[in-house]
Amino acid sequence: MNGQGKVIWIINQFAGTPESGWGERHYYLGQYWKKLGYEVKIISGSFNHVFNKFPETSGRYTTEKLDGITFCWVKSPSYKPLSLMRFWSMLIFAFRIYRLPIDKLMKPDIIIVSSMPIFPILPAYRLKKKLKVKTLIFEVRDLWPLTPRYLGGYLSWNPMIAFISMFEKFAYRRSDKIVSLMPDPAHYINTISRDPKKLFHIPNGINQEVLQSEQVGEDVIASIPKNKFIVGYAGTLGLANAMEYFIEAASLLQDNPDIFFVIIGDGYLRDELIKKASALNNVKFLEKVPRKQVQSVIRHFDIGFISSRNLSLYCYGGAANKFFDYMLASKPILAAYVENNDPIKLCGCGLRVAPEDPNAIKSGILRLYHMTPEERQTMGAKGNAYLMKKHDISILASQFVEIFDEGEAAMP
Repeated sequence: MNGQGKVIWIINQFAGTPESGWGERHYYLGQYWKKLGYEVKIISGSFNHVFNKFPETSGRYTTEKLDGITFCWVKSPSYKPLSLMRFWSMLIFAFRIYRLPIDKLMKPDIIIVSSMPIFPILPAYRLKKKLKVKTLIFEVRDLWPLTPRYLGGYLSWNPMIAFISMFEKFAYRRSDKIVSLMPDPAHYINTISRDPKKLFHIPNGINQEVLQSEQVGEDVIASIPKNKFIVGYAGTLGLANAMEYFIEAASLLQDNPDIFFVIIGDGYLRDELIKKASALNNVKFLEKVPRKQVQSVIRHFDIGFISSRNLSLYCYGGAANKFFDYMLASKPILAAYVENNDPIKLCGCGLRVAPEDPNAIKSGILRLYHMTPEERQTMGAKGNAYLMKKHDISILASQFVEIFDEGEAAMP
């Protein structure tokens, strides 16, 4: 596990820094790889609709050093989340990978392409051949084009879906290793890759020291009611999160004065959800806070909520960071989620109810509400223990290094 002198490139248009407020996975992995002697270079886009803070850029490629990691910010067009410009931004980013300033980044020994977006796999493969890179790893954060097919209702013969499918097949077959954040995609991916031996599962995770390092402002805490049973959600407010059913469950529980709903986060559906809850007196929306401060808010929840659409897309397993945020805070979780091998099934840290069903969400909330504090505490403790054992970022970084070493051993 000695990475002395070896260079890792991570190509991920949505990779961020601790200041970005989103996408820090590779930054934190890189910190551990750096301790083992690797040089870590993260190639990301200059614009990301979920960033709190954008990098300062000059020209098409801007490099900066942050805590020993080199970031290369590739100039990317801005866009609105649901516009075609988002797709265009992905294509521009991928095209510009061809002309990365290799002299500033150093020749890589390992290239990791993290999807979505999926398009950089093509220039990354070309660079692998041109620079004689030892290992090309394709990391799957979302299954594309399955995600737009299910969420957007597109058919398989839609030109955009067919276009993405070509990149998907290329990625699975031409990469040396495939890393899935989801635990159960083997049947789907192996059918395309035709090589089950190249697939590995390395889930999402947390850096507990960083996530518990800052306190949120007192004004935020003061806005959360005291002496109430707080059902909280912390995360993105988008189509995939199905949060309108959470609002409907709150409406069904208006007659219970002890139960209160808190939603913290941002997303393109936030205004629509606020409007939907405008007549309710038991729902509070809080602005998104920096990731380092999220734990100081979640500690005031009694239970954490997570939900998904009722789509077979999610049967491949849960990779959502919200699970880990709640588990780090030792909070029991209520998941209105398609059943899969997520932490609730694996360690019993919460309850699962049917997705897209406000009555089921209501029933789940009442079940947790009527438990004793000790029963909820035991449930939350199971989640925290499992998180420390399976999802600490140092453990995940070591699992990647094992794949790096395997790739080295496979070289002639």
